[in-house]
Amino acid sequence: MITIIFPYRNRESVRVKRSLDSLKEQTNSDFEVVFVDYGSNSVSASNIKALMANYKFVKYIYNYSEFQPWSRAKAINIGLKNATTEYIFTADVDMIFSPNFVCKLHELKNPLKGYYFKVGFLNEKESESDKKFQDFEIDFSSGVGAQGLSLFHLNSLKEVRGYDEFLHFWGAEDIDIHNRLGKNGIESVFYSEEILMLHQWHISYRKEEKKVLTKDLQLTDIIKINNQKLLANTKNKGVQVNSINWGAGICKNDFEILKKDRQEKIMLNKKEVVSHFLFCELPNFEGDILNISFMEDPFQNSLKYKLKKILGKKVPKYYTLKEINDLLLLHIISFYHTFPYLYEVGDELNSIRFKIKK
Repeated sequence: MITIIFPYRNRESVRVKRSLDSLKEQTNSDFEVVFVDYGSNSVSASNIKALMANYKFVKYIYNYSEFQPWSRAKAINIGLKNATTEYIFTADVDMIFSPNFVCKLHELKNPLKGYYFKVGFLNEKESESDKKFQDFEIDFSSGVGAQGLSLFHLNSLKEVRGYDEFLHFWGAEDIDIHNRLGKNGIESVFYSEEILMLHQWHISYRKEEKKVLTKDLQLTDIIKINNQKLLANTKNKGVQVNSINWGAGICKNDFEILKKDRQEKIMLNKKEVVSHFLFCELPNFEGDILNISFMEDPFQNSLKYKLKKILGKKVPKYYTLKEINDLLLLHIISFYHTFPYLYEVGDELNSIRFKIKK
C-alpha cells in the first residue's frame, strides 16, 4: 500500500473534491490518503472535514496552526509521522489524477529512488470543466525543475528527518528534500513518459505578495530567504536539518491554552524596544506564556514629534509594523517554530499579537 499525503489549508472544497474524486476512480485501490489540515479556520475546517467523510480511504488530521504561517514542509512532515506504509507520495489538493496513477506508483516504487512527475497545467476555464481525465485540454506542462509531487520510500525520508521545517510560506522544500536524499544515496528520477496529473488553475502565490502589512501572514522576500537556505543545505555535507522532534505540530491543548491567555503586554514600536525583545527577552524567556502586542507609539503621530523631527532634535526611532512583522516572523521560523505559538495581525492592521509557550 502507498500513502498519499495531502497538505492543506483554507482552499475551496470543490477543488479538493475534484482531486479526491479522481482517486476514487483509480484502477488500483492499494492506497490510502493522509489529509493534513494545517490550521484551516473553523469554517473551512468544518467544510473539508465533512467532505472527507465521503472517502473511506482518507484519514483526516487537523493541526492547530491556524495562527501560524503556512509551511508545506511541516504539514508533510506531520503526514510522514502518521504514515504506516512502506512508500509515500507527496500530493497537492490542486491535482486531478489519471485513473492509472496509483498503478504506476506501484510499478515505479523503489527504495533507492525518488520519483517526481511531469504535470499538465489547466487554464482557469478548463479547471472548472467536468470531464474525464483524457479529455482535458492541457495549457502547458512542468519540466525537470518541478519536484513537489514525489514518490519516496518512507524510511529514506525518516533517515534525513523529513522536509526542512525552516522553510515556511512558499518555495524550496521540494528541491531540498531531493538534494538531501541524493546525498544519502537516493537517486532522483523525473518521470516524463506520460502525464499522470493535471494541475487545477489558481492565482500565483507570488503575485499575492504585498509590500505592506496584511491580515494574511506574509514575510517580505521569503522566497529569496528560502532559496538561501536551500543553497546552504546543498553546501552542507549533512543530510539532517531538523531537530529530533520534527513533524510534531501544535496540539489542541497548547492551542487552547494560548488562546485563553489574557496577560497581554503592550510593546511600542521603538527600535531599541523591539531589538531588546528579539535579542534578549524572547530568547531568555522560559517556563510560562509570553503574550506581546506590538503597537505604534502614539507620540510618533503627534505634532510635537513632527516639529522636533523637522527642527533636527533628538526623537525616538521607530520600526513600522510591517518591519516588525518581518523581523519577528523571521525570528520565529529560525528559532522558535517548534514551540507552541500564535501570531496574528489585528483586523485594522494596527497591531501584531504574538503568544508563545516556552
